[in-house]
Amino acid sequence: MKKKIAVLYGGRSGEHEVSVNSAAAVIENLAKTDSFEILPVFINKEGVWQLHDNRVAILPDPAIGGLYILDGESAGNVITVDVVFPVLHGTYGEDGTLQGLLELARLPYVGAGVTGSAVGMDKIIMKAILRDAGLPVGEHLWFTAHSWQKNQEELLEKIQEQLGFPCFVKPANLGSSVGITKAYSRTELIEGIADALQYDRRILVEKFLGGREIECSVLGNDEPAASVPGEIIPCNDFYDYNAKYIDTRSELIIPAELDEETSARIRKLAVESFLALDCAGMARVDFFVAEESGRIWINELNTIPGFTSISMYPKLWEASGLPFPELLYKLVTLAEERAAERARLKTTYSI
Repeated sequence: MKKKIAVLYGGRSGEHEVSVNSAAAVIENLAKTDSFEILPVFINKEGVWQLHDNRVAILPDPAIGGLYILDGESAGNVITVDVVFPVLHGTYGEDGTLQGLLELARLPYVGAGVTGSAVGMDKIIMKAILRDAGLPVGEHLWFTAHSWQKNQEELLEKIQEQLGFPCFVKPANLGSSVGITKAYSRTELIEGIADALQYDRRILVEKFLGGREIECSVLGNDEPAASVPGEIIPCNDFYDYNAKYIDTRSELIIPAELDEETSARIRKLAVESFLALDCAGMARVDFFVAEESGRIWINELNTIPGFTSISMYPKLWEASGLPFPELLYKLVTLAEERAAERARLKTTYSI
């Protein structure tokens, strides 16, 4: 009997459209394995869960293990599912919110758990954990919207003195380069902070590191493996939303042209980052590599990487000998393994 996989996509996020494109590729390639019955579940921008025929669904009581139909001719029916595959980028999908809901419903799901998802999404906390683990991260500062309103001049001076220009301004919690700007001056810095504050109340400002942009995919649970690294050559000043998804001139070089020692170091750092953040299933780790010195910095880790036709995560595994459909099959298997591990843990205590 085929296992039923609920693919969740869309969501209440600035990355909604990217999620829709990723889900299309996931659904297409899950079908190629001929091992699953696929249930697409679209979450609109208001947060309503909808099946392909527009019936509304919600997660049920944990004892049922499926989706409860709220309207339509089959209202009150339950569609049971074996594994949930979240293809939700950004807030309310990649940040631990959804993962907590799935934990309550006792449904196996692909990807990192609540903790790994939350810290992987929050760039400020992520960098703190990576730095505490002795992993290389670039110099940065962060502050809240409240601090910005009260101490704007002081923060501007601190950024200029400690980080200089150009620098990157980012919302703490978002991906796909949404809300990210590269500031070359005080004026552009102020404009970039105003833009980022539309998406988050906490802002990260990073020192410009330069160098080559290298990415590496990670797959596994407690003993993860890293793919061959790949290089991005953006068509714009940096790899922004337009360069990732709209303008087709950006180049992906897979595998990246790196010496053996640097490639091995990147793969090792990718796995160490994955474990330090308590990830599971999948992640893509992004790096900067200095042109002359070869120094490596970890930029960030994505717990639900893109799965579009141009996304690095599946492409890097294809180059490493794992085709897209087999990659997805492995991710479902890893989700079931992690769920079985959770199920053995006690939830009661008595003396």
